[in-house]
Amino acid sequence: MNDRPARPEISGELTLRTLAMPGDANAAGDIFGGWVMAQMDLACGIRAAERAHGRVVTAAVKEMAFQLPVKIGDTLCIYTDIVKVGRSSITLNVEAWAQRYLSPHMEKVTDATFVMVALDQEGKPTAVPEE
Repeated sequence: MNDRPARPEISGELTLRTLAMPGDANAAGDIFGGWVMAQMDLACGIRAAERAHGRVVTAAVKEMAFQLPVKIGDTLCIYTDIVKVGRSSITLNVEAWAQRYLSPHMEKVTDATFVMVALDQEGKPTAVPEE
Protein backbone atom coordinates (compact mmCIF):
# COMPACT_ATOMS: atom_id res chain seq x y z
CA MET A 1 0.00 0.00 0.00
CA ASN A 2 1.35 3.41 -1.01
CA ASP A 3 0.41 6.38 1.22
CA ARG A 4 1.94 9.02 -1.05
CA PRO A 5 -0.55 11.19 -2.95
CA ALA A 6 -0.90 10.44 -6.64
CA ARG A 7 0.89 12.83 -8.98
CA PRO A 8 -1.64 15.15 -10.55
CA GLU A 9 -2.31 14.82 -14.26
CA ILE A 10 -0.41 17.86 -15.49
CA SER A 11 -0.43 18.46 -19.23
CA GLY A 12 2.22 20.45 -21.06
CA GLU A 13 5.71 21.80 -20.43
CA LEU A 14 6.53 23.85 -17.34
CA THR A 15 7.03 27.32 -18.79
CA LEU A 16 6.73 29.72 -15.83
CA ARG A 17 6.86 29.57 -12.02
CA THR A 18 6.18 32.56 -9.80
CA LEU A 19 5.27 33.35 -6.22
CA ALA A 20 1.85 34.77 -5.33
CA MET A 21 2.48 37.84 -3.14
CA PRO A 22 0.21 39.99 -0.93
CA GLY A 23 0.14 42.82 -3.48
CA ASP A 24 -1.59 40.43 -5.93
CA ALA A 25 -4.40 39.51 -3.50
CA ASN A 26 -7.72 40.78 -2.24
CA ALA A 27 -8.50 41.37 1.46
CA ALA A 28 -9.30 37.67 1.97
CA GLY A 29 -5.87 36.57 0.72
CA ASP A 30 -7.12 35.21 -2.60
CA ILE A 31 -5.00 36.13 -5.62
CA PHE A 32 -6.79 38.17 -8.28
CA GLY A 33 -7.89 36.15 -11.32
CA GLY A 34 -6.49 38.84 -13.60
CA TRP A 35 -3.03 38.32 -12.12
CA VAL A 36 -3.27 34.57 -12.76
CA MET A 37 -4.42 35.22 -16.32
CA ALA A 38 -1.53 37.65 -16.86
CA GLN A 39 0.95 34.94 -15.78
CA MET A 40 -0.67 32.52 -18.24
CA ASP A 41 -0.34 35.16 -20.97
CA LEU A 42 3.35 35.65 -20.13
CA ALA A 43 3.96 31.89 -20.32
CA CYS A 44 2.21 31.67 -23.70
CA GLY A 45 4.28 34.59 -24.95
CA ILE A 46 7.49 32.87 -23.90
CA ARG A 47 6.58 29.52 -25.46
CA ALA A 48 5.13 30.97 -28.68
CA ALA A 49 8.08 33.35 -29.20
CA GLU A 50 10.46 30.40 -28.86
CA ARG A 51 8.46 28.49 -31.50
CA ALA A 52 8.08 31.51 -33.82
CA HIS A 53 11.71 32.58 -33.36
CA GLY A 54 10.47 36.11 -32.89
CA ARG A 55 7.85 38.52 -31.69
CA VAL A 56 4.33 37.33 -30.84
CA VAL A 57 1.17 38.89 -29.44
CA THR A 58 -1.98 37.49 -27.87
CA ALA A 59 -4.86 37.30 -30.35
CA ALA A 60 -7.45 35.37 -28.30
CA VAL A 61 -8.15 33.60 -25.03
CA LYS A 62 -10.85 30.95 -25.13
CA GLU A 63 -13.05 29.76 -22.24
CA MET A 64 -11.31 30.27 -18.95
CA ALA A 65 -12.99 29.33 -15.66
CA PHE A 66 -11.37 29.21 -12.22
CA GLN A 67 -11.73 25.94 -10.32
CA LEU A 68 -9.82 26.87 -7.13
CA PRO A 69 -8.31 30.03 -5.65
CA VAL A 70 -4.61 30.78 -5.50
CA LYS A 71 -3.54 31.97 -2.03
CA ILE A 72 -0.75 34.25 -0.87
CA GLY A 73 2.48 32.23 -0.69
CA ASP A 74 1.49 29.64 -3.27
CA THR A 75 3.82 29.05 -6.20
CA LEU A 76 1.89 29.42 -9.43
CA CYS A 77 3.13 26.95 -12.06
CA ILE A 78 2.10 27.50 -15.68
CA TYR A 79 2.28 24.63 -18.17
CA THR A 80 1.92 25.18 -21.92
CA ASP A 81 1.37 22.81 -24.81
CA ILE A 82 1.47 23.92 -28.45
CA VAL A 83 -1.47 22.18 -30.09
CA LYS A 84 -1.59 23.88 -33.50
CA VAL A 85 0.63 26.03 -35.68
CA GLY A 86 -1.07 27.92 -38.49
CA ARG A 87 0.46 30.27 -41.04
CA SER A 88 0.97 33.08 -38.52
CA SER A 89 -0.81 31.75 -35.43
CA ILE A 90 0.18 29.42 -32.62
CA THR A 91 -2.54 27.83 -30.48
CA LEU A 92 -1.60 26.70 -26.98
CA ASN A 93 -3.39 24.81 -24.23
CA VAL A 94 -2.41 26.35 -20.90
CA GLU A 95 -2.84 25.02 -17.36
CA ALA A 96 -2.27 26.96 -14.15
CA TRP A 97 -1.42 24.91 -11.06
CA ALA A 98 -0.90 26.14 -7.50
CA GLN A 99 1.84 24.49 -5.48
CA ARG A 100 0.49 25.17 -2.01
CA TYR A 101 2.65 27.17 0.41
CA LEU A 102 5.42 25.09 2.02
CA SER A 103 3.96 21.93 0.53
CA PRO A 104 4.59 19.68 -2.47
CA HIS A 105 0.78 19.52 -2.96
CA MET A 106 -0.31 20.75 -6.42
CA GLU A 107 -3.86 21.74 -7.38
CA LYS A 108 -5.13 22.77 -10.80
CA VAL A 109 -6.48 26.31 -10.67
CA THR A 110 -7.62 26.92 -14.25
CA ASP A 111 -6.91 26.20 -17.89
CA ALA A 112 -7.54 27.93 -21.19
CA THR A 113 -6.66 28.01 -24.85
CA PHE A 114 -4.56 30.97 -26.01
CA VAL A 115 -3.98 31.97 -29.62
CA MET A 116 -0.79 33.91 -30.31
CA VAL A 117 0.16 35.58 -33.60
CA ALA A 118 3.71 36.02 -34.91
CA LEU A 119 4.61 39.57 -35.99
CA ASP A 120 7.34 41.02 -38.18
CA GLN A 121 9.41 44.12 -37.32
CA GLU A 122 6.63 46.40 -38.59
CA GLY A 123 4.04 44.72 -36.35
CA LYS A 124 2.27 42.88 -39.16
CA PRO A 125 1.41 39.15 -39.00
CA THR A 126 4.19 36.99 -40.39
CA ALA A 127 4.59 33.30 -41.14
CA VAL A 128 5.71 30.98 -38.36
CA PRO A 129 8.80 29.16 -39.64
CA GLU A 130 8.81 25.40 -40.07
CA GLU A 131 10.43 23.47 -37.23
